[in-house]
Amino acid sequence: MRKGDIIMKPMACILIALLCGMQVSFAGNESKKGTAGAQELLLPVGARGIALGGSNASTAKGIDAIYWNPAGLALINGRGEALFSHMNYIADIGVNFGAVAVNIEEVGTLALSLKSLDFGNIPITTEEFPEGTGETFSPSYSVIGLSFARSLTDRISVGANFKLVSEKIARTSATGLAFDAGVQYAFGTETALSGVKFAVTLKNLGPSMQYDGADLERNVVPPGTAWNNAQRALKYTSQAFELPSTLELGISYDFMPTDANRLTLNTLFQNTNFGNDEYKGGLEYAFNEQFFLRGGYLYSPEGNVNSSIYGASVGGGVNMDIGGVRAQLDYAYRETKYFQGTNTISVLLGF
Repeated sequence: MRKGDIIMKPMACILIALLCGMQVSFAGNESKKGTAGAQELLLPVGARGIALGGSNASTAKGIDAIYWNPAGLALINGRGEALFSHMNYIADIGVNFGAVAVNIEEVGTLALSLKSLDFGNIPITTEEFPEGTGETFSPSYSVIGLSFARSLTDRISVGANFKLVSEKIARTSATGLAFDAGVQYAFGTETALSGVKFAVTLKNLGPSMQYDGADLERNVVPPGTAWNNAQRALKYTSQAFELPSTLELGISYDFMPTDANRLTLNTLFQNTNFGNDEYKGGLEYAFNEQFFLRGGYLYSPEGNVNSSIYGASVGGGVNMDIGGVRAQLDYAYRETKYFQGTNTISVLLGF
């Protein structure tokens, strides 16, 4: 072990302890369920993680780790990577994601990402025209992220996301900032826990957001005055809303029956400040790290019933070399209650 490893390991352990100690502040609260805003922050991206039921915080690596655990970004393969992902979400909503990452030697890995939602065209209705005016509008929801990650040792990685959240509906909008932090730790091959990985991720910390804009203004005749008096411009004040912060603890184990075959078990506990706790699990089989089969399940207990609208998920992927460029194509299907299941396709390019 290098001398630097001895110094960095206690630092990472302290960071893990601090993150775990914040769990009390993020205890689930039934009375606050459904009151958080900026729900696009919770929409997953990347077919691999979705197929694993969102349980891959300890095994996410490279550019695919930006959403799941930014610490995994430090484990990028090569000089840089690019990722493009599209999900057909419920109610005909499209979730698009694109990111590019660069590995800077002796510094770390930097990445820039953009997530956007496509709601399609929605008819405009008013009090005078409840059936529609003939015009349409389309909300604009996006998250722009700047990420940084670094490997402290050959076992410990840390990372962070800095996110600008933007929501716009017609002439009303809200803007906010969010922050993610993550740690990944892999036990050494010479230990009894060889193959075990551990992760802690804290997501979506930030100040409250609030809508403002011209659509909150109304011209009215003040009460108690003649009807023909001049109208006055009044403005509604919208209620501020908090971000959907979460704390995640993940553990995984790699089974290696042969050199060509790998089976990884992923598990994760998620604590959220605006809902029930969630338990996630997933399995990934890899052959020669070229062909992949995945499955996962999400369970959120409420009594004896799964309160989450999501359940089982499945998927697969293939890793190819095309003219010196590594290309990985992944697909995931996730079942949902009340709606058709979601489909996600991702393309990752490594340089």
